[in-house]
Parts: sequence; structure tokens; C-alpha cells
Amino acid sequence: MRTTSAMTRRDFLQLSGLGLVYTFLQNPGLAESVEQRPNIVFILCDDLGINDLHCYGRQDHHTPNLDKLATQGMRFTSAYCAQPICSPSRAAILTGKNPARLHLTTYLPGRSNCVSQKVLHPEIQMQVPLEEKMLPRYFKAAGYVCGAVGKWHVGGKGFGPLEHGFDFYHPGRANTKPSETEGGKGEYDLTAAAGQFITANQQRPFFVYLAHNTPHIPYDAQPARIAKNTGAFEPVYAGVIETLDDTVGRLLATLDSLKLTEKTIVIFTSDNGGLHVPEGPHPRVTHNTPYRAGKGFVYEGGLRIPLIIRWPGHVPAGKIVDEPVINTDWIPTMLELAGQPVPSGLDGISFAVGLNGHGHMPQRSFFWHFPHYTNQGSRPSGAMREGDWLLVEFYDEEQAELYNLRTDISEKQDMAAQQPERVARMRSALAAWRKDNHAQGNVPNPDFSPDKFRTLYRDVDASRFNPATAGEEQWKQMWEWRKTMNSVLPDKKRSK
Repeated sequence: MRTTSAMTRRDFLQLSGLGLVYTFLQNPGLAESVEQRPNIVFILCDDLGINDLHCYGRQDHHTPNLDKLATQGMRFTSAYCAQPICSPSRAAILTGKNPARLHLTTYLPGRSNCVSQKVLHPEIQMQVPLEEKMLPRYFKAAGYVCGAVGKWHVGGKGFGPLEHGFDFYHPGRANTKPSETEGGKGEYDLTAAAGQFITANQQRPFFVYLAHNTPHIPYDAQPARIAKNTGAFEPVYAGVIETLDDTVGRLLATLDSLKLTEKTIVIFTSDNGGLHVPEGPHPRVTHNTPYRAGKGFVYEGGLRIPLIIRWPGHVPAGKIVDEPVINTDWIPTMLELAGQPVPSGLDGISFAVGLNGHGHMPQRSFFWHFPHYTNQGSRPSGAMREGDWLLVEFYDEEQAELYNLRTDISEKQDMAAQQPERVARMRSALAAWRKDNHAQGNVPNPDFSPDKFRTLYRDVDASRFNPATAGEEQWKQMWEWRKTMNSVLPDKKRSK
């Protein structure tokens, strides 16, 4: 079954039935067990920070539906993205492989090379190749019907959701004019499409990949929600978050009305940390307190993401988990939860036993490879978390930093000078991991301008900017910095 949003509901229902019959014919015995498998609703947000939900401590944001969801399931405080930027993080979710191995290590198409860079970006894959097995192919083999709704951003024409195995795709629109029935990021349209897919497939196991464009810039919200949030750090952004929460509540209500709540796994998360610097038309966006930096950086503010998982009777309700997990793990984890074999050859590993109470979350080190300058002001770098320690290594200079996350969650005190042996050991481990993943590296930039580099990365360290406590002069400095960041790009790539 291959459908698009242009098809009528009747056509969709007819094709859904034919597809299921075909699946059963090709898999004898599947019909006997398929109804016992849980449905899965995977809600992915775009740049939603760890600090953006009320249940994560954000007092000036209203998220009652997500707060309730957290009390009904598990809420993770140390969930990580595979890359602190959209396309590679999504590719990791959809393939179970590290962005370094996929050679898809920044957003598509990425920031252009420019004179402020000491080194050049490696040439990345502009899509996830069709040879890479994506999430729907695993679940369709188990009798699931799979629908994708919303943002894709891991490949253009010929490399979309349908080509990668989804049965249904409704792209929606990334930006919409707020009205009585719609928000500024097409949230209600996407939610309605996901609800219709669920309703049409309520008699079989379904997988819904609902990828919101919220709250990625540019954003807007309904005037009433903006007015309601005038006391927030950024009222329009707070209105966008409240809109997102409302749409999640509507989707959960659909599950309730169809009596599917008990047999449906709901996963709510983000692709990377929140945007903490001015960008595009927005002089301020959000903050990731108490974590350092945000989107685009391999510090905790860029890497940590909200994660809530609910499955009544299987995942303990009201439990807060501080043990780290990473979104490369979703394919093996969801397959094991669904009672399916965990495939080999993936970088992700299953943490299902930690979810269902049959064991502990797996203990391991975590690695990141991000060989790019970003629009948010970060430099090519890698990172490794080992226990309480986070190493940050820069690729354009011989420089490494070390932080103890147990005693310094805001990464203010660099311990590299006091822990040289630990730094050497972790850098060696990170290098070995890069080699195992066939990671791409950087080469010197022949057009490098030391003055521009100093202006953008020495005079201003965007990772140290704290929007929650910044004064007027700091905001003014950051807005001027933003203008310079844009001005060094080739003319056709400059942001507005």
C-alpha cells in the first residue's frame, strides 16, 4: 500500500485492507498473533528543548496534556539525541545507525563553507540511501501498517517516506497562518491526519511517525495564546508550545475514544535541544536551563531532549529515569517491546528491559561526531559521555574540554587540565569510535580569515551565552553577532 494525502479516505481504507490481506498471505500464521501486538505512536518535535515543557520544570510554559502523559508513563531526564541538529538525528531514529556511519552529519544541505572557518565541512550524504533499511520495513514485516505525517528532512525526491517503506505520507505544511482552527506550524492539520490514519487502521497494529515542525523557527501562534502567555520568557514561543500540547491532547483523546489506549505505546520526544541564540526573525527563542548552549552544540543543552513513554500496564507510571539513553536505540527498543526479534547490524541497542521493569537500562559510553560549523555558532567537534564525565573535543584546533556532569551540570568548570589521563583515554576512545564508524573528517580551509574567526568564535562564545540571565547589553551583542554570522556566508546563502 502506497498512499499520499491526496487520496480520498475511501481509497485509503480500501487499499489498507488489501495491503493487510497481502501481508497475511505472504506470512502464514501472522493473522493469529498480529492483533496482540501493540500499536506505536511516535511523536517527534523539531527543536523542542529539554527545558520547554512544564513537567521538566519550565514554569512559564503551559503543557497540561504532556504533564499528564508524564504521570502516566516514564519521563527521562538524560535522554540524548544522536546529533544536536535535525537531519542526522532523524536519520538515526529511522535507521538505528550513527550519523557518522551514515555520513549524514548535519542538516540538509548544511551551512556553507565560508572565510570564518579554519577547516572545511566534509561532503555529506544528501539523503538516506534506499539501501538503508528504515523503520517501516522492520514493522511491516511484523504485520504493521505504517504512516508518516509531517517533517521528513532526510532526503528529497525519490528518497521520501513512501520510497523508504511507509504506507502513507501526509507532509502537511511547515508554516501556516494562525487561525481559529490552525496554529502557526500546521499542528492541527498534522494531528488530524495522524488521527484519521489511526481510525482507519484501528483493527490492526499500526505505527504512526508524527513529525511536527514545532517549534522550529520561524514560528507563530494564535493571538489568544500569545496574549495568555505575555509573562513568559518569549510569549509567542510559549503559545507555540501550548498549541503543541493541545494537539497531543487531541491525539491521545482519539486513542481513548477508540479504546486503544491500553494497547498503544506513545513516545513523545524531540530531535535535538532548543535554540538558545537569536536566529532568523526571532531575537530570542528559548533557553535550556540549567544546561549549557542548545541546538547545534555538543554540550548538554544541545544533546539532551525531552522523552516521555507511556504504555499502560507495561511501562511504570510516574517514574522518572535519569539513566542515559539515545535515540539511535529506537528501532531495536520498539521491536523488542512489540515482541519482535532485535536485528543485528545496528548501532542502536534495545533498552526495552529498562522500560518494562524486567531489567536495567544498558550501561555504555555515548559518542558524537559533528564535523561542522553551524548557524548557531558551534565549531566542528566530537563528544563522549562516560559515566558522569563528558568530553568535548574540537576538530579545528588542538583543544579538548572535560566536565563532571554530576557536580557541574551546567558545564562551567573545564576539568581537562586536572584530569589529563582521563582526557587522553577518552580522546583515544572517541578516535577509535570514529574509525569504526568510518567517520568523515575536515581539511584546512585555504580561504580562512583569522579576523573573522576571532570575531565569531573568540570575541563571542555562543555556547556561553545564557538567554535566561542575559542583560540588555548581552542581547545586543548577540544580535550583532548574528548579523556577522549571516554576513560571512556566500550571498545566496545568507539568512535574513
